Amino acid sequence: MSERVSPAAPRWAVLSDIHGNLPALEAVVAELSAEGITQVVQLGDALSGPLWPADTADRLMALDWPAIAGNHERQLLTLPRERQGLSDAFAADRLSELQRSWLRSQPPTRWLGPQIFCCHGTPGSDLVYFLETVVPGCGVDGSNGIRPATAAELGDRLGTVRAPVVLCGHTHVPRIATVDACLLLNPGSVGLQAFDDDHGHPHRVENGSPLARWAVIEQGPQGWRASLRATPYDHEAAARQAERHGRGDWADALRTGRVGRTERDVAAARPAGRRGTGGQDAAQAITGGDAE
Repeated sequence: MSERVSPAAPRWAVLSDIHGNLPALEAVVAELSAEGITQVVQLGDALSGPLWPADTADRLMALDWPAIAGNHERQLLTLPRERQGLSDAFAADRLSELQRSWLRSQPPTRWLGPQIFCCHGTPGSDLVYFLETVVPGCGVDGSNGIRPATAAELGDRLGTVRAPVVLCGHTHVPRIATVDACLLLNPGSVGLQAFDDDHGHPHRVENGSPLARWAVIEQGPQGWRASLRATPYDHEAAARQAERHGRGDWADALRTGRVGRTERDVAAARPAGRRGTGGQDAAQAITGGDAE
């Protein structure tokens, strides 16, 4: 079910995949204020991760931006605790009923006026990558096992949605593309710049720096345009928080924007009773293990 917000503003900030990284969120909010951007949409996966899920929920609830649910919201709210992965379980253990109710209120897709469609993965799935495609060969000749989607793949994933602008998240890869006169935008991730996953084929997402990623879309005389943003923040504080909660894989990614220790390494080192057995974190879904 899609939800509509009307009328559409000519300028929107687009944020996604915050993953409980409150210092990154606050740094982006400060930039929004400095630029006078008041219309903001949040594309899901806001809380799951070993950082500050409850504090981030409180901040987002106060900001009251239009938002959609990502796969992690769905998993956190619907999977039994024993099937939740590491990041969802961490967040689930710390959220109040009021915060859970706020998550339940978020639709899987929504429109911002008549021209902007928002989804987390693709219009039909919160797990499928939209602007990227996973391929065999991760680690061969420097490949990370992921590439930009072709025009044909983009058209197939767009499905029946017809809009001048389609916004998506999920992969943590900032990217702008077009297909059939539609502007496609993934703003990247505010909260985590690298992860590894084994679903489909092993692959890694690495943005190469710890900067928080987001984007701005504006409507002008020639139509809609998008710009990608990268904001510095105290990523070392976030990395230390991840280390305190036993997530060395996140700590490495937060510090460098590259994969160091992997989620599989972290999960294997945990006592059997504490390992996640399903959902995103167990690398059972197509988004990148724990991350996204």
